[in-house]
Amino acid sequence: MTQLSVRAPRAEALTLCLFDGDAETRLPMARRGDDWVLEAPAPGTCYGLRAEGEWAPERGLWFDPAKLLVDPRAFELDRAFTYSPALSAYGVDTAALVPRAVMHGPLPEVPLRPPVFKRGGLIYEVNVRGLTMLHPDVPEAKRGTVAALAHPAVLAHLEKLHVSAVELMPITAWIDERHLPPLGLSNAWGYNPVVPMALDPRLCPGGVAELRETVAALHARRIGVILDLVFNHTGESDVLGPVLSFRGLDNAAYAHNADGSLINDTGCGNTLDFANPAVRALVIESLRHFVQHCGVDGFRFDLATVMARGPGFAADAPIFAEIAADPWLADRVLIAEPWDIGPGGYQVGRFPAHWLEWNDRYRDDVRRFWRGDAGVGLLATRIAGSSDIFGKDCRGVNYLAAHDGFTLADTLAYAERHNHANGEDNRDGHGENFSWNNGVEGPSDDPAVRARRAELARAMLGTLFVSTGTIMLTAGDEFGRSQQGNNNAYAQDNAVTWIDWENRDRALEDHVAALAAWRAARSLAQFPQGGEWRALDGAAMDAARWEDPQAAGFTWQSKSEAARSTGLRIDRAASYAGPGVDGPGIRSGALPD
Repeated sequence: MTQLSVRAPRAEALTLCLFDGDAETRLPMARRGDDWVLEAPAPGTCYGLRAEGEWAPERGLWFDPAKLLVDPRAFELDRAFTYSPALSAYGVDTAALVPRAVMHGPLPEVPLRPPVFKRGGLIYEVNVRGLTMLHPDVPEAKRGTVAALAHPAVLAHLEKLHVSAVELMPITAWIDERHLPPLGLSNAWGYNPVVPMALDPRLCPGGVAELRETVAALHARRIGVILDLVFNHTGESDVLGPVLSFRGLDNAAYAHNADGSLINDTGCGNTLDFANPAVRALVIESLRHFVQHCGVDGFRFDLATVMARGPGFAADAPIFAEIAADPWLADRVLIAEPWDIGPGGYQVGRFPAHWLEWNDRYRDDVRRFWRGDAGVGLLATRIAGSSDIFGKDCRGVNYLAAHDGFTLADTLAYAERHNHANGEDNRDGHGENFSWNNGVEGPSDDPAVRARRAELARAMLGTLFVSTGTIMLTAGDEFGRSQQGNNNAYAQDNAVTWIDWENRDRALEDHVAALAAWRAARSLAQFPQGGEWRALDGAAMDAARWEDPQAAGFTWQSKSEAARSTGLRIDRAASYAGPGVDGPGIRSGALPD
């Protein structure tokens, strides 16, 4: 007999609610320590939970039997979450509002194999919906779904770029932030999940099987799959937020101050408490599920500093050892977004040695160099692996732009953010982006402005592709995608975030493909030894040249004849960066061997 087990240590009673259409059958569950158990319903049955107990939010008790609750361990839901103020109102029944979990039987196990992705490769960051909503070759019914990633046209594009792994922005079920529906907006990114394993029916209507089959199709092309997961907060938000799952079952999943108020190290209203062993156990179970039943290569953790808090950040936090000790997880690709907004939240360089970390210093310093207000010494440090941050490990994930912030094209076309469409009077999003508009704010018909932006985009991309360590490209930046100057487009599920395939810059795309082919033919996981840094005039770089603010660039060349093709050139005056000591290299189509 298979049992359903739900953690609710402070509940006075827990009821399993079975649904046949709108008809609800309620079955009492039995307490077993901190859990409540009952024989699991048949596979395919839709169900939810109701918890009874005291309603005293000021003391962390949110028990309201009128609230239908989602099982935190659910894999699939029968519908997407929809926000309503009723989700927060005590005594208002929410069975008509809340998705029901779908009971699963035994799931097929994917054989455990080493990750396809290897350090030093190219990660392609993908908004699943945005990537294919406007793709002319993908059937309309499949657009915007995980399955669309396995379409031959999408696979061909990934292969053209020599993508080592796709990194999927959240595909687990999320709910809109409560301020969005009144503005006529919805969450387009998915960074507001409710429970950790349930796939969002809008993105993955085929459930676990759809994800598993898509991973297999990508693996067949030697492309890995990394899931971007949000374990730092949930969509239950602050004390005014909805009661959907953890809050109504086990509010101790959230971190609290001594006075009982919610800690908000995420900026999203609540913070999951990784000092709580039950939280860590559920996270481990979630990661194992995605590897064991879907075959994914690894994970990127949003605001990962939270995972090492208790409440302060600890480099030896228990979750690190627990992941490393799990046989399904020990060899997975693990990538931290190494910051949050809490005290001591910026922890770049302090995650375990086998983790990779997003390197925002790379993004900012490369932008500053090409804008003209950073020197060659700082750029060389970033290109060579950021040893000032990571030592000799080259653990940084280098990127020019990500989902959060300006696109690469907008970095060169906007000096200021233009987020008015988000309905927050342009106050949201980063204020300092190290961007510049090259003379005109926004789109321009001036040939000189357009030419300058084009050559700078190529120079910045060339810098990225010759850099040591893992690199990341956000989907569409290879052919000039724009978000119309919006640097926080999380609420734009529309043409702002949907990639325009028909009007893409194919010449830029081909340029990036050439860079990617050059990089794929050699290993840049570690900075090569036995080379020489030289000034553009051929002289050896000395301290004075490295510190000269007027220096336009440098070259690096291996001393070994067998490795001569690993040379690179940076020339700010000529707006060139890329392979080849003598230049212009890839820009003229003359790839080094």
